[in-house]
Amino acid sequence: MIASDTVGFAILGAGIVADTHKQAIAANVSAGARLVAVGHYNRERFPQISAKFGVPCLGQQELLAHPAVDVVCICTPSGQHAAQVIAAARAGKHVLVEKPMALSLADADAMIAACHRAGVKLGVAFQWRALSLFQRIYRAIQAGDLGDLTLGTVAMPYYRSQAYYDQAGWRGTWALDGGGVLMNQGIHLVDLLVWYMGDPAAVQAHAGTLHRVIEVEDTLTATLRFSNGALATIAATTTAAPGFLHRLEIYGTKGGVQVKGDTLGKWRLADRARETIELSGAAAPACAGAGSNGPAGHTGILGDFIRALRQDRAPLIDGAEGRRSLMAVLKIYKAAGLLEPIHV
Repeated sequence: MIASDTVGFAILGAGIVADTHKQAIAANVSAGARLVAVGHYNRERFPQISAKFGVPCLGQQELLAHPAVDVVCICTPSGQHAAQVIAAARAGKHVLVEKPMALSLADADAMIAACHRAGVKLGVAFQWRALSLFQRIYRAIQAGDLGDLTLGTVAMPYYRSQAYYDQAGWRGTWALDGGGVLMNQGIHLVDLLVWYMGDPAAVQAHAGTLHRVIEVEDTLTATLRFSNGALATIAATTTAAPGFLHRLEIYGTKGGVQVKGDTLGKWRLADRARETIELSGAAAPACAGAGSNGPAGHTGILGDFIRALRQDRAPLIDGAEGRRSLMAVLKIYKAAGLLEPIHV
């Protein structure tokens, strides 16, 4: 629990997503958020990184020992998350970790346990859950407005060039990326699917590395069956030049919702009067500049994390919720025969 007016944040990692966290912290200044430091492993880059972020750049041990740091945002390659979250917890710091929280369920469990033992909060940055459209869909499903769910569909025709993978040695590797299009890019939509429909009870899947020179998959399809008998399909690739918006659709016995990118396509219900109410609620923006690829989702996640600290409650996506999406991805990988190279 945080009693002071300010909450000191540190960002471990200095890549693209670290800049998004910086923007989210700045957007929550009125709630007391303050960026204290950035952490990096390469001391030769400290002056450059410090100038970019406007705060001191420190090594990991120095960052975790800093008395003004209350929360550490983990923005490093996925394969480093587990050890860094556990180290932060042992240092008494609350942790907000980027997706995926870990690359194995054993590591996820160890992270959850370490934070519990240390009495610190653990949050996972599945920022799309913080956007109002996706929250409204969740509330409508919970209220029974779509009836009994029967079908979910996810399509991710993304594009990542070979240069994208070549720019950093860890990209596209099992050890540090933990997977390809599904684990890296697609886990956000898997997270929404699990949030809406539950944990998959059975999975069939196929995957391949068709056009990229990487260890992990660049294309995958899967069929999921849930405990109530509902089905869902996932189709994902990073080879669809020049890249297209993803699509998410959820259907039930009383209606359905279609989303393209972060924009509502159709919201149709058998009860047309109820449909008008739903459309009014779904149209409300999450905050200024809302967008699943912009800082709005992270701004919402970070703001909720601050409130969770002050109210001494679980954050919007805690370790247990973050583990669910990881478990779903690993089930799909196992069904596709992709888990042999890594330890689950």
